[in-house]
Amino acid sequence: MIIHPAAFTAVDACETEVDRAFSVNFLGTRYLAEAAVSIGAHLCYLSTDYVFDGTLDRPYLEWDDPNPQSVYGRSKLAGERACDASSTIIRTSWVCGQQGANMLKTILRLVGQSDGPLRFVNDQHGCPSFAKDLAPTVIDLALTRQRGIFHVTNQGPTTWFDFAQAIVGYAGADARRVEPIATAELIPPRPAKRPMNSVLENAVLKASGLALLPDWHESAEQLVRQLRG
Repeated sequence: MIIHPAAFTAVDACETEVDRAFSVNFLGTRYLAEAAVSIGAHLCYLSTDYVFDGTLDRPYLEWDDPNPQSVYGRSKLAGERACDASSTIIRTSWVCGQQGANMLKTILRLVGQSDGPLRFVNDQHGCPSFAKDLAPTVIDLALTRQRGIFHVTNQGPTTWFDFAQAIVGYAGADARRVEPIATAELIPPRPAKRPMNSVLENAVLKASGLALLPDWHESAEQLVRQLRG
């Protein structure tokens, strides 16, 4: 099997580095898909909530029509469509873990830098996903050669504001330092349009009788403890 999580994920940079975004996220995926078919390997491709436009007033289901609003989202959707019909496509969102850059680490860094207010948007809704929970499910779906699209996130929708408040609290700091703002108030404005609602319903996992990832609060608290040692 081939598990393919590699991507150009700098969402705002993708808006100006369009060729790079499609070279990595689409063309790179197409090459792997062709290689998988040629050797009889099963391909498992990691995709994103950014394939949706974020306008629905309910969580997104696996069979909802994608409508990406950013170069990143369009390039990842192109990667999905480059996969063979027998492939596993896993859409996830707001990924955090011990390795690499992610929002949880950013929040902890900001907490340690000053005692001032921390402002996070309260109008972007999604589901955090934690690498330690996500990875075993990815491996299980790949090993059992599950076909089609799966939404895989930790359970429980939230906003970046509520997420930041929780992380600050788990770090032992005053969660009241976190203040809500609207996306329109971000300075400077972000080049890439974010889906305002990117909550992914894990409908196919549920219908298949497969285990869901735990509530995000539990995993977030564990990760904060691990990172702060």
